[in-house]
Amino acid sequence: MNNRKHEGHADATERVPPRADVGGSRSVATATTRVLPARKHPSRNSILTTCDNRAIILFVTVVTCNRQCVLADCKVQSVILDVWRRTKGWIVGRYVIMPDHIHFFCAPTCYPPSDFHAWMACWKRMVSNRFPCRHSLPLWQRDCWDTQLRRSESYADKWEYVRNNPIRKRLTEDADSWPFQGELNVLQWHDR
Repeated sequence: MNNRKHEGHADATERVPPRADVGGSRSVATATTRVLPARKHPSRNSILTTCDNRAIILFVTVVTCNRQCVLADCKVQSVILDVWRRTKGWIVGRYVIMPDHIHFFCAPTCYPPSDFHAWMACWKRMVSNRFPCRHSLPLWQRDCWDTQLRRSESYADKWEYVRNNPIRKRLTEDADSWPFQGELNVLQWHDR
């Protein structure tokens, strides 16, 4: 069961299966449900690298500290894109920059992949150091949400969802007219 807790969601629950009575004379037929404590930070997922030569593509969401609306700006976008181009180990594909968070897809540049979380910390630090609005620091929440894609349809579906995010937030009427999106690198999906 995925026990990640997203902002605004209730605590995760865990179903505990029925267990046999210790005396062995009868079994306890009732299962219980217990509430697990809410996570303060997302779990750090392992990247699956032994998937029959399947592409390694991650869908990532990174959020500003205190949900500050400071990212949807041409100067900020320029800094983020420049830093993504300069960092080593992972490349960014499609992305959408929202006022208080960024959604993007990324893939490792080598096999086995370099440490994803170290790469995330590196580019977030570099963007913070070059950030045009110094009064907005600290800029980022400590962690990020990442999901490894399992099939090509997932990549297409998630991109369609992400590119329409500015419409859902009423920032634009047409996804293509949102200026803070693009594709730095083409991330090719392959199953073999």
